[in-house]
Amino acid sequence: MANKRSGRKRRPAPKTVLRLPDLDQAKSAVLNSLSSRDAQRGYRHSMDEFIEWYCPEPRLSFNRTVVVRYRMHLESRKLAPGTVNLRLGAMRRLAYEAADCGLLSPDLASGIRRVKGVKKLGVRLGNWLTAEQGETLWQSPDTERLKGKRDRALLAVLLACGLRRHEAVELNFTP
Repeated sequence: MANKRSGRKRRPAPKTVLRLPDLDQAKSAVLNSLSSRDAQRGYRHSMDEFIEWYCPEPRLSFNRTVVVRYRMHLESRKLAPGTVNLRLGAMRRLAYEAADCGLLSPDLASGIRRVKGVKKLGVRLGNWLTAEQGETLWQSPDTERLKGKRDRALLAVLLACGLRRHEAVELNFTP
């Protein structure tokens, strides 16, 4: 009765079990909050993979235990620690967006946030330049020519910022 007198509406209680429409709504909110296309692509893939894993079997709720089980599933697939951590980060973000939209309890979202990532041990994979190799690459263009000065400036941006080729191509220098 007090709610009717004060004119306030009661908000429905947040859900604990998220169905596909709820997950799609939270996923859209996450993707809309990201400005980088690379981040959107990575998060979309991570969330789609989680939804594919989560939805076929009935789950009690989208909570910390489910995300821990998902982490164990990812580790059993022998994925790299960085990949597992990226996917867990997407799950944390998905939980917070679901909580912000009123689809998930804030307590459950904070529990999901506390799921620990996988420790990264050892060596970086891929082709990484040493400092000396980067210096050699940067000094390779002929600075006596205008084209060499341009190439050296571009290499400096690539090396200093750790940009990918397509990221360098998409740079916009307008104020």
